[in-house]
Amino acid sequence: MTGGATAVAMPACTLLLSPMSARTKARKRALDILFEADQRGANVSQVLEERVTLSGRETALPEYAAQIVAGVVAHWTEIQEILQEASTEWTIDRMPAVDRALLRIATWEILFNNEVTVAVAIDEAVGLARDLSTDDSPRFINGVLGTVARDAPALPSDTAAGADTGTTPTDGQPPEGT
Repeated sequence: MTGGATAVAMPACTLLLSPMSARTKARKRALDILFEADQRGANVSQVLEERVTLSGRETALPEYAAQIVAGVVAHWTEIQEILQEASTEWTIDRMPAVDRALLRIATWEILFNNEVTVAVAIDEAVGLARDLSTDDSPRFINGVLGTVARDAPALPSDTAAGADTGTTPTDGQPPEGT
């Protein structure tokens, strides 16, 4: 075997064994909070506050994870409407809870976080779905988020202005009356 062949093989192995990036870890922690609130029927903001103040044995909640959850909560109604429109096959309440949380996170990143490109937001959500959800989830999430990225910017501006109902989500469902 030549020295060049070994050098080519090493970076591929190194990439496979490299740890998650800080932002990927933050997305995973944000997913944990959204999933927990959904499963417990708890207020998302309260679960976030618990994780920030009472981290227990876990490492402190990354700032970006808190930013994601707060962003999802702030734009809850709009995100729900966009996801329902983009998902023609499934209603939000029929989706696996992990998929709902991942779609909410990525939709927030695509539409409301200028620091993350659309491609990165979709790739991260698909990767977490591959690791944490059903076999069909990565393809489903990729399709829904592709639709979100393509169609959501064309939504009427009054949707964004009227999205905040002043209610805080308490579970995986939109606030009452929407």
